[in-house]
Amino acid sequence: MTQLTLSDLSDKMREIDFAMLSTHTESGEIAGRPMSNNGDVAYEGDSYFFSYEDTRTIEDIKRDPKVALSFQGSKGLLGKPPIFIAVEGRAELIRDKGAFEAHWTKDLEIWFKDGVNTPGLVLIKVHASRIHYWQGADEGEIKV
Repeated sequence: MTQLTLSDLSDKMREIDFAMLSTHTESGEIAGRPMSNNGDVAYEGDSYFFSYEDTRTIEDIKRDPKVALSFQGSKGLLGKPPIFIAVEGRAELIRDKGAFEAHWTKDLEIWFKDGVNTPGLVLIKVHASRIHYWQGADEGEIKV
């Protein structure tokens, strides 16, 4: 059984473009939506996503910052199953243009045509508190 480090997991998460971000709705239900991380995953357990201010996602996070992320790799090496990663953490909403520029990639313009100047743009930073992963028979957990 292989024990992955936080650095190992960050590298694997960086290779997976889309994650499912789950939040808690006003009525307590769990809502999920796909989010592109554009490879922006930090070794400290942080993931970054852009959104529009006037979305349910942002309202959910304002009300309850506890969120979850799930990642699934597309394939494993040598016919092994892909990696699955579940992240529990807290979301922070960032509205600073300097932070936008630090985490921006050109590919995001497909959703935000004015780039970092898109009206209503907000950056979601998810700081992991626990990361669980499965890859074939290997699994493990990292507390951040």
